Amino acid sequence: MAIAEDKIEHKVWGFLKLPFRNTHSNLPSNYGHSPAEGSSASGSSVSSVARSLLPARRRLKLDPSNVLYFPYEPGKQVRSAIKIRNSSKSHVAFKFQTTAPKSCFMRPPGGILAPGESIIATVFKFVEPLEDNEKPMDQKNRVKFKIMSLKIKEPVEYQPELFDEHKDEVTVERILKVVFLDIERPSPALEKLNNQLAEAEAEFEARKKPSKDTSTKFVGEGLVIDEWKERRERYLARQQEEGG
Repeated sequence: MAIAEDKIEHKVWGFLKLPFRNTHSNLPSNYGHSPAEGSSASGSSVSSVARSLLPARRRLKLDPSNVLYFPYEPGKQVRSAIKIRNSSKSHVAFKFQTTAPKSCFMRPPGGILAPGESIIATVFKFVEPLEDNEKPMDQKNRVKFKIMSLKIKEPVEYQPELFDEHKDEVTVERILKVVFLDIERPSPALEKLNNQLAEAEAEFEARKKPSKDTSTKFVGEGLVIDEWKERRERYLARQQEEGG
């Protein structure tokens, strides 16, 4: 059972009908365009405004859709998993971001998926020990994750810089919130998480093997993980020195 879970607010976009007055009756007959042309221009303007109000169309389907479940084990590194599927008709690059890069990392942190292709990504997080009067909810609210997508128009190798070079075309797929699970109390969410983690580990081992035909391109994962481990070891060493 989840220790705490945020209520996800769904925003529903709607269109407001704007009143328009017929201004042609007060204009001279030789003003330069007919009422039909004016109506067409107004209609085009309203249409562009309406399109700007629409939320960006998502290219990825996520499971879970808006949260990341983590086992609640203070003082330990824990893992979550999320399935990412390209639901569009084009190749799509994806990229993870987090508000806590010093205590979290993603494997893979990004990649390119062919239409209909999916992977299960693993998210690693160090759960800080609770401080005085602190609750698990406080820790959960401090960390969020973001998944972004970018339509790929031609075959390329994945590089994080793609999102900087085409930032106007980037879509924020989802802001993912952290939910802690009590490992002492079995639940469907905990069982599903364990199954996804097992699948993710199998996929990761399979990607290590050379393959002649693969459409999914990932950034160098080992470098990201090694850098994170070094930062974590330095942090723990400082904590022990201060405690001693």
